[in-house]
Amino acid sequence: MSATATRTKTTKLDTGHHDRRLARRLAEEAEFAAEYKRQRRAIDSIDSIIRKLDELRVDLGLSKAELARMIDKNPASVRRMLTAAANPELATVVAMADALDADVVLVPRKKSRRRAVAAS
Repeated sequence: MSATATRTKTTKLDTGHHDRRLARRLAEEAEFAAEYKRQRRAIDSIDSIIRKLDELRVDLGLSKAELARMIDKNPASVRRMLTAAANPELATVVAMADALDADVVLVPRKKSRRRAVAAS
């Protein structure tokens, strides 16, 4: 077996235990499931914004380094933000949107349960 094949084989992680434990906790613990769902929604929202900013960057023909210079950030930090899971500062997201001639806006969801309860 080659050194590369050995290295790949030894670094592959078994996520089965984590997945089974998560599924069990989601099924058995209502409070955990509610918080997990809330956190998942937040992460998905951030990822969606970052993906859209990266699409705009590509459409404008800018490199990640060029975008970083436009917002006075380290190119490595912008590259990481656009290619890996991250939780960027809102100020950085707004600066990137501004540099890409875009706005960050909130769009209300359809009438939510929370607003319906508040109106009662």
